[in-house]
Order: sequence, then C-alpha cells, then structure tokens
Amino acid sequence: MGKIDGKVALVTGASRGIGRAIMLAFAAEGADVVGVYHPLEHEPRDVVDALTEMGRRALMLAADVAVETDVAAAVHEAESAFGHIDILVANAGYAEEVPVAEMTLEQWDRMMAVHLRGTFLCVRHVLPAMLDRGSGRIITMASQLAYLGAADLAHYAAAKAGIVGFTKSLAREVARRGVLVNGIAPGPIQTGILPSNPTGDAALVERLPIGRFGTVDEVAPTAVFLASEDSTYYVGQILGPNGGDAMP
Repeated sequence: MGKIDGKVALVTGASRGIGRAIMLAFAAEGADVVGVYHPLEHEPRDVVDALTEMGRRALMLAADVAVETDVAAAVHEAESAFGHIDILVANAGYAEEVPVAEMTLEQWDRMMAVHLRGTFLCVRHVLPAMLDRGSGRIITMASQLAYLGAADLAHYAAAKAGIVGFTKSLAREVARRGVLVNGIAPGPIQTGILPSNPTGDAALVERLPIGRFGTVDEVAPTAVFLASEDSTYYVGQILGPNGGDAMP
C-alpha cells in the first residue's frame, strides 16, 4: 500500500528533471498523476508509458504556467479527467546565468513570470476546489539560492525567494481550512538546467559539506513526504535537500 494511494496529483515542469522524478515517485506510492509541460517541449510519452506500466492513470498537458489561460485550461482538463486534484506540485522553472549589469528587462520579467507568477497562477486555479473540499496539499519549489544568492543568478534567486515568502503566507491563510502548504528548496542537483562548467562545478562540490551534487531521485522523496499523511503537522515549512549547502 502506497503513501498516497488514490490521490490525484498535478505536477508542473513534468517533462524532465525534478518534476519527472516526482511524478514517478508519486505513481510508485499509489497516486494518479497529471503532468504539465511547456508547449515548446516534446510531449514526454516515455513518462506516460512508465506511469501506465505502474498501473496508474496518467495525463500530460501542454501549458505555459506564466499564461493564465493556459493554466486555467490545464486545471479544468485535469479536473474533468480525474474529478479533482488532491496535490499540486508547482515545480515549473528554468535558470539562466547573466550578470545584473547585462540583464535585460525581458530576462528579469520572464524569470519572475515563470517562477513567481506561474506558482501563483497554478495555486490560484487549484486552491478553490481544495478549500471547498476542506483538504489538499500544495508543494512549491524554491531553491537554496533563495537564502544564499548567487552571482549571475540574481533574478533566479529573487524569484525563488519570492516563492518562499508566498509559500509561508499562503500556508497561514489556508491551514485551518484543511489545505497544507509547504515548499522544497533543493540544493545543487544534477538536472541540466544550466550548462556544465567544470571549474565552477568543482568549486561548488568542494564547498558542499556532502562533497557531491544531488540527484533528482534524492529530491522526489521530500515531495512524497509532504504529500502524504506523514506530514500532517508541517505548515509553511521549506524543506531543503541540499547537501548542506544552506542551513537556514
């Protein structure tokens, strides 16, 4: 028997990396899963095949989380197909390195739109039904850089810090109405969202107390925990599978 048997989860940024790993981990624990991927990406049929082979219902939807009509349509389709959404993992995101002095307004705005507005829009369209049912789990995706900052990643770190504040505020609003809101702030994880930099990577590994990068499969169990009945006293917490990079 799985930890989230019979639940329905919606996971954004589901085509690869942490989102893909969370979908597979949720299915292994008994959940049916709706994955949302960016319209410019190929539909991750391999993920659907893996989920169905595990005996779970699976649906993949293309949507830009920064566009409200896309989000509204995806949530409506998910609820129409599966009846309701028990768990939201607002994971969609990206990273790019650019110094602040060279950063364009478009680069800043897009980073905020995908991470911060995208998280808000997904929550906004999933939350009312959760409140009506008096139950639900919302898991946001921050980063250890929300606490540490990073050169050439100021817009990314600022967006992730905003997610931390949003998560804590939302948690205070809805906990007594049966919806538990928490976040995950992974550390350096091998996801491929930034180009490899051997010199910088080596320096980062040397700095990490654990002495290595993490894997997506070391992040996914945190999402399973927050989605399960094991976390019923967790409210507004930001859990950090980060190898000791940040210890807030």
